[in-house]
Amino acid sequence: MDLHSVVCVRDLAISRKWYEAFFGREADEIIGEELLWQVGENAWLVLDDRPVRAARVGGTMITFGVTDLDDILARLAAHGIAHEPVETYGNGVRHVEILDPDGNSLSLAAAPPS
Repeated sequence: MDLHSVVCVRDLAISRKWYEAFFGREADEIIGEELLWQVGENAWLVLDDRPVRAARVGGTMITFGVTDLDDILARLAAHGIAHEPVETYGNGVRHVEILDPDGNSLSLAAAPPS
């Protein structure tokens, strides 16, 4: 099974720069007017700013499981990207929410070291 999660944004040029900083790289593919980042073997995040998607801007919520949370947060800080406070759940998972320029929520979650 493949997953394509569409993030609706207002301005593709602004969002492109933000998501390049978030992922630490340029889009992996450009199909038409959509930008795609591969986030797993068969999983993609897609940016879309077409007018048909305008009502959905800011409504996305995605959580990424990561192993290098502190490194990612340091890279984001170097690009001026802020985040909510890091929470540690009772099971040891560390979680943080980051909002893109349109208010879409991209969370990072890291399992405790084994």
